[in-house]
Order: sequence, then C-alpha cells, then structure tokens
Amino acid sequence: MARETAVGKLSSHRLHTAPKTEPGEGATGSNYGYTNSGYSVYEEENEKLTESLRSKVTAIKSLSIEIGAEVKQQNKILSEMDNDFDSTSGFLGATMGRLKILSRGSQTKLLCYMMLFSLFVFFVIYWIIKLR
Repeated sequence: MARETAVGKLSSHRLHTAPKTEPGEGATGSNYGYTNSGYSVYEEENEKLTESLRSKVTAIKSLSIEIGAEVKQQNKILSEMDNDFDSTSGFLGATMGRLKILSRGSQTKLLCYMMLFSLFVFFVIYWIIKLR
C-alpha cells in the first residue's frame, strides 16, 4: 500500500526515480537492477529530460561567455573614448584660456584680423560647396 502511494507521488513529478532491487529479486541485466514494473520508462524520461537540460545549460553558458566578451570589448571602447574626451577637453580648455587672454587685452586690431580671416574662410567654404 505504501509502495502504491509512493508510485502515485512519483508519477506526479517530472523527474522520477525508481527504487533499486536487491540482487536476485527479479532484476535483469537490461534495466540495470530495476524491477520490470515500468520504472525503466521513468528512467528513460529522466535521461531525456536530463539531456535536454544539459543542452539548454550549454547554450546558456556559451551565450553568457559571448556576452562577457562583448562587455569586455565595449569597456575597452568606452575607456578609449574617455581618454579621447579627456584630451579634447584639455585642448579646448587651453584654447578658451587663450581666447580669454586675447579678449582682455586691448588688441582690437588682432581681433579684427581674426574676424576677417574667419569670414574669409567661411566664404571660401561656401564658394567651394556652391561649385559642386
């Protein structure tokens, strides 16, 4: 009776285990010591589910390795961009400092030349674009 309730409980689970029999209690060599009462079906199902689970774990493992490699590559790119931005901000800071010094002085003649040069450059660029 207790064995029947155990069988009922086992059939309600996805993975089943079958009790082993003692040597000489009806065990055959083809089902590795399990009784011939249908437990080998559960073992086959367990093997199929185990193999399915193993393949899914392998797929997830390879995916996580690929994600890790991508993260390392992205971190490297971000580090390079950070270095580039640092050097650019230093360059822009130095340029702004020079412009402040230039604007404080009474060098209006130099400022006028700079404005005329900028206007000339923009006009040349406009002319080149217009000819295309």
